Amino acid sequence: MGGKKEDEEQNSSEYGSPAQFDPNFNGPIHNRSCTDIICCILFMLVLAGYMVVGILAWLYGDPRHVLYPRNSTGSFCGMGLNRDKPNVMYFDIIKCVTGTNIMAAALQGLQCPTTQICVKSCPSDFWALSPAAYTPTANPAEFFRQEFCVPSFQLKDTKLKAMEIINRELCPYFNMPTSSVLGRCLPSFTGDAYNPSNIPSNFSIQGMNANQSVSALLNATGAGGVSQDLVNGFNAKDVGLRIFEDFAKSWQWIVAGLVIAMVVSVFFLLLLRFTAPILVWVLIVGVLAVGAFGIWYCYNEYMSLAASSLTFNNVGFSTNVDVYLQVRDTWLAFLIILCIVEAILLLALIFLRTRIFIAIALIQETSKALGHMMSTLFYPIITFVLLLVCVSYWGITALYLATSGGPVYKVVALNASQGDCSTIRANETCDPEMFNSTQYPACPSARCIFINYNTEGLFQRNLFNLQLYNVVAFLWCVNFVIALGHCSLAGAFGSYYWAFSKPADIPTFPLVQSFMRALRYHVGSLAFGALILTLVQIVRIILEYMDHKLKSTQNPCARFIMCCLKCCFWCLEKFIKFINRNAYIMIAIYGKNFCVSAKNAFSLLMRNIVRVVVLDKVTDLLLFFGKLLVVGGVGVLAFFFFSGRIQSPGTVFETAALNYYWMPIITVIFGAYLIAHGFFSVYNMGVDTLFLCFLEDLERNDGSPEKPYYMSKNMMKILNKKNKQPKTG
Repeated sequence: MGGKKEDEEQNSSEYGSPAQFDPNFNGPIHNRSCTDIICCILFMLVLAGYMVVGILAWLYGDPRHVLYPRNSTGSFCGMGLNRDKPNVMYFDIIKCVTGTNIMAAALQGLQCPTTQICVKSCPSDFWALSPAAYTPTANPAEFFRQEFCVPSFQLKDTKLKAMEIINRELCPYFNMPTSSVLGRCLPSFTGDAYNPSNIPSNFSIQGMNANQSVSALLNATGAGGVSQDLVNGFNAKDVGLRIFEDFAKSWQWIVAGLVIAMVVSVFFLLLLRFTAPILVWVLIVGVLAVGAFGIWYCYNEYMSLAASSLTFNNVGFSTNVDVYLQVRDTWLAFLIILCIVEAILLLALIFLRTRIFIAIALIQETSKALGHMMSTLFYPIITFVLLLVCVSYWGITALYLATSGGPVYKVVALNASQGDCSTIRANETCDPEMFNSTQYPACPSARCIFINYNTEGLFQRNLFNLQLYNVVAFLWCVNFVIALGHCSLAGAFGSYYWAFSKPADIPTFPLVQSFMRALRYHVGSLAFGALILTLVQIVRIILEYMDHKLKSTQNPCARFIMCCLKCCFWCLEKFIKFINRNAYIMIAIYGKNFCVSAKNAFSLLMRNIVRVVVLDKVTDLLLFFGKLLVVGGVGVLAFFFFSGRIQSPGTVFETAALNYYWMPIITVIFGAYLIAHGFFSVYNMGVDTLFLCFLEDLERNDGSPEKPYYMSKNMMKILNKKNKQPKTG
């Protein structure tokens, strides 16, 4: 023990001197001052700029361009005069898919070079203009569909012939089964719509028979390179509607499953006060037992292949892994590796058992702290709400920025081969509401078509920079919200540890006090740590973007360098998060600035590096088991319930009515994981805070009446320490 003490003292001198006793210190310091003021001012300026960007985006942007489709005159479908017509229909869908990406064209606006009108519902059948309509004496009103014609054009009053109506695109001469996708009537490839038996024999486009006409439509879609995307998109829409229906039927039971997950998480954390030693040792023994079973299995396989003469030289290189499992030396290698790992684990267990006991005691103490401060368990709700605000503001701002600038319309000849369209000037702009095709008598197919959004003007020219600012400010705000949560929880758990007589000395509303201290004094420090992390995340985003662009290249050297950079910055982000987390704990307790707190926390942890590693691994193992228990248990219960293997009370819920019973199950499992992660993150923060306080306690105090220990009696017993009673008389 004496040699170990000397080693620890030598290590401590390498990472700074231990903390000194302070007679005035009895928990998180209340008499503190503002820290990192410059970063606080910078953060406030960025927030003010972020608000200005949001206001400008709101003034210049119009999300209706994305949320609502528009017809050829520029009017929104589903609004104003077209309130009862929420969908836009394309006259000649072939022109959309052969000219551009149909999905992108439909979502961006009116780039599809064909007439579009607002309709109540999308066509759901095959229809083509009868050949009799082309005869000179035919009445167009008897053949065309008025509901799909341009609203200003009345078939009963027209003197135009069928070909003139078609050439001017006043009415469509065919339609096919379509579905409404975000208000756009796009080809419906779901079900049996395109089964040859469902195609009418008189369906003909441009002189082709029924099968040739449908093939032309499908080939055109494929020529655009988006056939499979469209099929997947329409299938997804149909599946999405059914899933939405399932959610509407089962949402009460999904909520019930999430409530069960919350109750189980809370009980598990509170019961760790009594069950932590048993669970930890069961898990440790379980890991050793798995290793022992692996050794036994590898030995059996090795002996069973004693008669085999197959070697690595005979096999050579093969992509079939099973071949290598027939080689005896493979199992010998596995056996040696597992024996080494098992030996290391056993030696670590023998020599680090005291530190394992300390880790268990800290876990029990954290559970006890949660019992005295139940409000800390529900703090993740505040973090979730703040993060939801950040995400919503970012998404809305990005949407308004993307739709800022007025739409630009230009005169386009839909069919330049008809008439003399040379009278249309290049880049000639127009107003869709005032446009009249009779202005171009020599070019009957002239139309006023949406091209893009106006990019002129100072605001529009800087849209990319504003979107970039939106992303950076969003990441900074998100990291700040997470930092605020860490600091608030750390202050509450610090108040618990440094209360000498528990629970009598625990302050009233410790979480609220810690939250207010963090906002009043340490916004700058929290913003500083969040900014460092944000810069690293921005670099990672840039690397991901570059890697996406480089995937098309086959340069192995560039790919290798990119992979190394991504790995390095991933590790750097993890390290920054570790430093920030412990720095926030020191800020919450001592009220120092970010750099000093990070330095003190890092030095304190490095002076006790073995304890840090043991506590971290034991805590990770225990919390992983807890998440597995909560998510697995609730998931199994959800599976048996939604699959109909167990009946709901009073048979209120019929599982047979669900289209996809696995969707509620996945929702419950995912929600249970988020709930367990939220509760367990509080617990993890409590363990880290109490651990740093415990290390400070060991360095500051010696158990004398003047410098008593604040740790629990169980921890003092493990370390063979005790508080000496003051001498009397």
